[in-house]
Amino acid sequence: MTSEQEIGDLPPGGAARAPEKVSDELEGWLRGDQPKTLGGLIDVFGERSFAIAFVLLMALPALPLPTGGATHVLEIVTVLLALELIVGRREIWLPDRFKRIELAGGSREKFIKALLGRIRWFERFSRPRGQRLLGLRLTRAVFGLVVAGLTVSAFLAPPFSGLDTLPSIGVVMLGLGILLSDAVLAGAGVVVGALGVVAVIGLGSLVA
Repeated sequence: MTSEQEIGDLPPGGAARAPEKVSDELEGWLRGDQPKTLGGLIDVFGERSFAIAFVLLMALPALPLPTGGATHVLEIVTVLLALELIVGRREIWLPDRFKRIELAGGSREKFIKALLGRIRWFERFSRPRGQRLLGLRLTRAVFGLVVAGLTVSAFLAPPFSGLDTLPSIGVVMLGLGILLSDAVLAGAGVVVGALGVVAVIGLGSLVA
């Protein structure tokens, strides 16, 4: 394995085969007997859990609904995971209290199914692009840095303003771009997230 391939959850550069469908993997996890917690997701998906966790954790803040700070715990966990990427961790470490966060089941089941539908929509139009770029070691740290910046922006958005939506959507799209080996989708997520940061900075004081 070359140095460009040893990046854990990111796809190997130059891989010829198409990646497995993320939606099918998540659906299999939902139908399985494993705990539907963040810790259960880490146990099943291993090193790929970074990108998958970003998608699931930030999908709720990405909804075009004012949350009033109810999603702050999810954003804190996302920033912690992003920092682990930045410092070069290949496996997720989390305190036990965070591992017990429920990602599915009960009232969230309908939300997760709707999310799977959105992921399948992206899968229809996405294809492996820029795999060599995504396979670089530096990409891992940059991925974490961008996710941390967008998530902090969402966290700092005024409550009930809805301004956390765009930065959160950016994180979700970026995570999907990494999972689908699609640098174009990942780049689009960065652009959407950057627009959200501008909105938070420019409109946040007015809303507050």
